[in-house]
Amino acid sequence: MLMKMIVLLMLLCLSPAGTAQAAVGCDLNDPDKDVVRLFPESTSYKTNYLSIDKLGGQPLLKEIEKRLGDSFQGLYETADVPYTLYEIFKDKENIGYIHGVNQKGKYGGIQVFLVLDMEGTIKAFYFQKLTSRAANQLREPAFGKQFEGLSLVDFYPYDVKTGKSVPLGKVDQIKNPVLEAEEDFRASLRATKKNLILMDEFVYANKHLQSFQAK
Repeated sequence: MLMKMIVLLMLLCLSPAGTAQAAVGCDLNDPDKDVVRLFPESTSYKTNYLSIDKLGGQPLLKEIEKRLGDSFQGLYETADVPYTLYEIFKDKENIGYIHGVNQKGKYGGIQVFLVLDMEGTIKAFYFQKLTSRAANQLREPAFGKQFEGLSLVDFYPYDVKTGKSVPLGKVDQIKNPVLEAEEDFRASLRATKKNLILMDEFVYANKHLQSFQAK
């Protein structure tokens, strides 16, 4: 009996550790429906699986952190986090991408998806998951519409730690609909900047890196 208890305790100690420390990815809940909704003109899509670990490891992670202006932390931001990239097609033509990231909010996880054109400009902003007391207001179409037309160039001046741009820019014009939700509002902006940087690294061959170096 004692031996059974010891074996059980060993299993309890070993097994959750691997599960709890597993990297947390971000996939569309229903890709077939979501792609058509976010890209009505699309006829097909391709799913790609990427990670910082496979594409450059710790040196790449450090470069991304530098561009973000903040350190990656927690299960959402390890080098081995799997990122799911949806490559969108109209017939045989690649017309854009859908990519999401996980972000820690005040009350739990947030999933921010961006719909991007071939140049890296935001066509649509979408919360798939939003654990917030102000979820209804932040999910209002008017809030997401403020991100449309912006790119990584616009987000570079935005400091994710202070919540301000130097000099003030387009990101500072995005209005928080609920003052009490400031932490979740800023989390959504950080997630957007992180998402755009990852896409610049993964897809756009660092097209916007020069803007970062010049700032």
